[in-house]
Amino acid sequence: MISSRAFAGRRYAVLGLARSGLATVEALVASGAGVTAWDDREEARDDAMALGADIGNPLEIDLIGFAGVVVSPGVPLNRHPIAAHAREAHVPVIGDIELFAEARADLPAHKVVGITGTNGKSTVTALITHMLQSVGVPALMGGNIGLPILTRDPLAEGGVYVLELSSYQIDLSHSLACDVAVLTNLSPDHLDRYDGFAGYAASKARLFSLQHRDQVAIVAVDDDPSKMLASRINRRLYRVSAKDVDPVDQARWPALQGPHNAQNAVCAIAVCRVLGLNDEQIEHGLATYKSLPHRMELIGEVGGVRWFNDSKATNAASAAPALAAFPPAPDQRLHWIAGGQPKGDGLTACRPWFDHVRQAYLIGAAMESFAAEIGDALPVDRAGDMAIAVAHAAAAARPGDVVLLSPACASFDQFKDYEQRGDVFRELVQALGA
Repeated sequence: MISSRAFAGRRYAVLGLARSGLATVEALVASGAGVTAWDDREEARDDAMALGADIGNPLEIDLIGFAGVVVSPGVPLNRHPIAAHAREAHVPVIGDIELFAEARADLPAHKVVGITGTNGKSTVTALITHMLQSVGVPALMGGNIGLPILTRDPLAEGGVYVLELSSYQIDLSHSLACDVAVLTNLSPDHLDRYDGFAGYAASKARLFSLQHRDQVAIVAVDDDPSKMLASRINRRLYRVSAKDVDPVDQARWPALQGPHNAQNAVCAIAVCRVLGLNDEQIEHGLATYKSLPHRMELIGEVGGVRWFNDSKATNAASAAPALAAFPPAPDQRLHWIAGGQPKGDGLTACRPWFDHVRQAYLIGAAMESFAAEIGDALPVDRAGDMAIAVAHAAAAARPGDVVLLSPACASFDQFKDYEQRGDVFRELVQALGA
C-alpha cells in the first residue's frame, strides 16, 4: 500500500466506496488521517467503517477544515452538488491520483509517466510497462487501468509508475507533475461532462500545464487538435506520428498491427527512449508484447476464421483504426459486429474504411440508427444481440476471413460494461470451436 506522512493529522471526506474509494480510505487511515466516508450502499459503508473510517455524507456535513473531498472519477463535477458544497467550504475536490502525487515525496526515487488521449491510452500504458519490465526496470501501471494506485506497494528505487489518465482523473489532480506526459490523440468524447470539445481538450491539456519546465512532453500529432495542443507546450517536447513507424518494422510486432497501433507504438518508443532504453531493448519489448483484453485481442481461430475482440472501442474514432487494420484481400474478408448504446458521434470516423467490410452485423440500441447511416454502403445484418451476431457471422465467414467486434458504442444498453461485452463475445466464439 502507498501511504504518506503528508496525510497524517488531516481529515478527508471520501465519496463513493467502490474499489478505488475503499483503497483510498485504507491508505489515508494507514497514514494517520481522519476519514469520513460515504456510499449509498450500506455494505460499502460497513466496509469503510471496518477500515477505520467515520460514516457521514459529505453533502450533509460541514467540510470547513477538511484537506480534501476524494471522489471517484465517475462523479460528474459539472452536475454533482458536491462540487459547489466543497467550493463553499474552500475544500478541493480531488481523486486518488492527486493523493498519489502528494505521497510521492515519501516514495523511493522514481519517475512517473502519464498517458492521456481519447484512444490508445490503455495500450500505450501497458506497452510501456511491458517494455520497461522486460529489461528489468521496476514498473507498474495504474490510474485508469489495473488496480487502484494506492493499493500498490511502492516501487524500489529507480522504478517507473506508468499511469493511464482519463480527463476525469486529470480534472481531479492539482499537483501531478509527470516526468513524461503523453497525448495519444484527441477527438470529441465525454461531451456531456464538458463545455463542448474545447472544454474536453482543455482538460487533456492540463496534464501538460501541471508539469515542471524540465519535464518531457510527448504528443502524437496525427490529428489537428493534437497539433494545436502541442503548439502551446513551452518545454521539452517530442512530436511523434504513426507515419514514423516503418511497416517492415511493425510487421515484427504481432500484437501491434494496424495504423492505430503504429501510433501507440511510436508513443511508447518515445517514452522508453527518454527513460534510457536502447534500440535493441525497445525492439524486444515491441516484439514480445501481448494485447490487452478487449483491445484488438485475437481470441481464437475457428475453422480458419480469426476472431478479434475490440470491445474497448466505445466510439467511432476508436473503431475506425480497427477497421483500417484489415484491408480487403482475395483470401480475407472482414465481418464487423458493431452497435450498443450510441454516444452521438455516429459512424463518420468509420466511413473511410467501409470498403474493408464484407458485412456489418448490428446490435443494441444503435442498430437502426447505424443501419440508416450505413445505407447501401455495405451489407447490413440487423442481428439485434451478440449471440445472433456471432452465429450469423460464423455462418457467413469462410476460411481466411476475420470477424471483428469493434462496437463504436458504449455497452450499457445490454451489458454491465465493455469488459462484460467482450467476455460474452469470447465465450460465444469459444463455444463455436467446442
